[in-house]
Amino acid sequence: MTTAKTDGDLHDERTDYQRDQLNRRDLQANPFQMFSNWMQNALDRKLIDATAMSLATTTASGLPSVRIVLLKQYDESGLCWYTSYDSRKGRELLENPRAALLFYWRELERQIRIEGTVEKTSAEQSGDYFDSRPAGSKFSAAASPQSQVVPDQHWLMTEKQKLEEKYNAETLQRPENWGGYRLKPHSFEFWQGRPSRLHDRFRYTLNAEQSWSIDRLAP
Repeated sequence: MTTAKTDGDLHDERTDYQRDQLNRRDLQANPFQMFSNWMQNALDRKLIDATAMSLATTTASGLPSVRIVLLKQYDESGLCWYTSYDSRKGRELLENPRAALLFYWRELERQIRIEGTVEKTSAEQSGDYFDSRPAGSKFSAAASPQSQVVPDQHWLMTEKQKLEEKYNAETLQRPENWGGYRLKPHSFEFWQGRPSRLHDRFRYTLNAEQSWSIDRLAP
């Protein structure tokens, strides 16, 4: 009988990025415009889950956690996603309203890192988004005690069914513990893969005068 190895050697697993380059002349003065251009490029290429982003949060004591969420709106006020306020990320954002986002588009050999402070979106904005969701997603969001221990999948399906028997998609109201967050950036970093790991990295930092400075970083 053979045993599976648990100490895999991944030294030779690497990619030599060749697709593109990022030069200072390619940069926009406003990082939101730069972000919008790259996001639109990913959408135009019809990449799977182009709006998926890693969201990193920490507790007040500094214990980190990270997960994938979907970007739902963005403008110069920030980047928004929606979730349960009682979820682990919701509890951590209550303790420490600072977070980091990461977009990674493998097909474009690009990533964007964004850091900033987080606030809840208005009840009106959260309600408008909730009302725009497909019926199944609305009932699932209302039924699920996100991040809490539950008995099994059947229990979740039963809770969802109870709501479906009581409401229809139009009369189901947004739960008070569910809504949006907005990350207000104080830094962006745009990364473009290059050959032999001499990648292009540019960081935008928000200054006290609310203008953005741009620095090239070593890869």
